[in-house]
Amino acid sequence: MNETSALTGPPAAKRVGRVLTYRKAAIASLFFPPAGIPAVVHSLRAARLAGQGDIEPAREQGEKARDWAWYSVGIGLSAYLVAFMVWLLFTNGGSVRKVFLGWSILTDGGAWHSMLKGFWINVQVFLIAEVIVLIWALVVAIVRLLPGKACRPIRFLATVYVDTFRAFPAILVVYLVGLGFAQAKVPIVGGFSDIQYAILALSLTYGAYVSEVYRAGIESIHWSQVAAARSLGLSYTQTMRHVVVPQAVRRVIPPLLNDFIGLQKDTAIISVIGVLDVVSRARFINNSKGSLAAYSMAAFLFLCVTIPFTRWLEWLQRRRQSRTEGGR
Repeated sequence: MNETSALTGPPAAKRVGRVLTYRKAAIASLFFPPAGIPAVVHSLRAARLAGQGDIEPAREQGEKARDWAWYSVGIGLSAYLVAFMVWLLFTNGGSVRKVFLGWSILTDGGAWHSMLKGFWINVQVFLIAEVIVLIWALVVAIVRLLPGKACRPIRFLATVYVDTFRAFPAILVVYLVGLGFAQAKVPIVGGFSDIQYAILALSLTYGAYVSEVYRAGIESIHWSQVAAARSLGLSYTQTMRHVVVPQAVRRVIPPLLNDFIGLQKDTAIISVIGVLDVVSRARFINNSKGSLAAYSMAAFLFLCVTIPFTRWLEWLQRRRQSRTEGGR
């Protein structure tokens, strides 16, 4: 096969088709000209070079066209989104801005002090409930995996707990625990405060979810790990403690983080049982001022905690992953 046939054969045809795809993407990205025009220029160069048989330069120009096309799409969508938000805030006499971003409330130092005081309660509930959930869920997961017929009854109880509290909406659990336990004067927990009831309710709810995450991680450990540990003379408890659980916990860190972000946000529902958290205080401000700006303030406070927390956890995950890959 000579050089000309090699350039015009099936591989070359695929490359030319790929270049034409870049051209289509560049033309479609013209809705944001500052980045769309370079995409068109590079795609035309790629098509010209491909027609001349210069496949490698054509591919290079095609890659540049594709990159500029994506720049156009990303920057264009961002610009249009910002423009839409500006239009939304100022259209119809600025009604959206007045309702959600009332300047008199957003600049009220007393309102911010009250909101921060309530938000601190949400943070405390989240931190305490998270510690309880981490321990309680692991216990439930291990109980569900106990071997042997003798452990069948306790495995059944653990399964009933998980299925029950995963079926109940979290707000119903908060109502039943926060209001019902106090009215029924349930022994041991009948004298809890509203905040303690809120922590208990969220721990019961998220304990069911997180236990399933733990169980999935434990079951993902290959059976050879258990067999090797038992062959060395370790008991079942020692095998779980020193071999299986440490590996399983490392594997389930990402889904655990998702659950804890959800737990942090669900602390907003504890206001239904009278806890003076950030949502309750926002409701009081709304009733006195007639504006939803206080709810926007509450949303902003949750945003300020959730996003840095998420980015920090992702950074930890990437660092752990890079260390693992570097050790291979």
